[in-house]
Amino acid sequence: MQAAIGQARENEGKSMARGEVPGSGFGPISRRTLLWSAAAAGAVVGGTVLSARTGDPTITTLKRLAGFDNGPAKPGAVRIEKVRSRARNRVVDMVTMYPTPDPEPDLPVCLLLHGRFGSARLASFGKLPKVLSTLVHNELVPPFALVALDGGPNSYWHRYRPDDDPMEMLLEEFPEWMHERQLGDGNGTPFAITGVSMGGFGALVYARRRLEANNPLKAAAVVSPALMTSWNEMKTRNAFADQAAWSALDPLRHIDKLGKLPLGVWCGTEDRFITGTRQFIKAARPQVASTSPGGHNDIYYTHAAPEVVDFLGRYVP
Repeated sequence: MQAAIGQARENEGKSMARGEVPGSGFGPISRRTLLWSAAAAGAVVGGTVLSARTGDPTITTLKRLAGFDNGPAKPGAVRIEKVRSRARNRVVDMVTMYPTPDPEPDLPVCLLLHGRFGSARLASFGKLPKVLSTLVHNELVPPFALVALDGGPNSYWHRYRPDDDPMEMLLEEFPEWMHERQLGDGNGTPFAITGVSMGGFGALVYARRRLEANNPLKAAAVVSPALMTSWNEMKTRNAFADQAAWSALDPLRHIDKLGKLPLGVWCGTEDRFITGTRQFIKAARPQVASTSPGGHNDIYYTHAAPEVVDFLGRYVP
């Protein structure tokens, strides 16, 4: 075990931005972080075999190294409901993923934004609910809920039509819905946000808007964020009226407007968005920055999901 942890420390130092290890800036490296890092590659996560070359931390190996013998986590509760959004001028799905079968009230909430052509029901990536349930079950992260909403198939989470503003829905309506359900803080406000692809783009825009409203997030974690380096690349997606509209929101052009937000960024080195993500990492200097072999697909997302939940767990109120 000690040898595995020693090797993990060395590997982490090579893979994280600026030579930092997870936990840097948060005091001593946590037992949780060491266990994740020491996990061997090639084990099974949620039934998917991952390549040994990725050095994946895995739930199965984590539990073996930690000596857990209290069995697998029970799946958390999932609630799917319809809510009427004034900002989007329509009824949307809202999917709440709890870490336990019988969740307690007043759980902290992390927003989960889906990718392009996705929806609330398809927002989860890399078996995220199972990862959350397992880590909470084994007391490796405090309990929190993940909540996903329909943001539109190609919205990039901004007002792309006069009568449809998914970002306003997140900022103004979502806290009301959470407050009604006794979730989030006293005002129903989420403590964090995560998202994949277009959802990663939207998560960074949301984080900026929260800071501008003097109500900053505690953390944001983005996976394979759809950060494009040119208007020619973006305009083919027909998600912005013109280059000026895109430039006004593009996270790559407004990194300073994220303030000192704790950030985690994950992207596969074969991902179509790796160039923009690397530029973002270099300029934003996130607390955790991981680029490892993988593409823009659920195989890579399954690799990233445990690290994402671990990162978010550090900031649960």
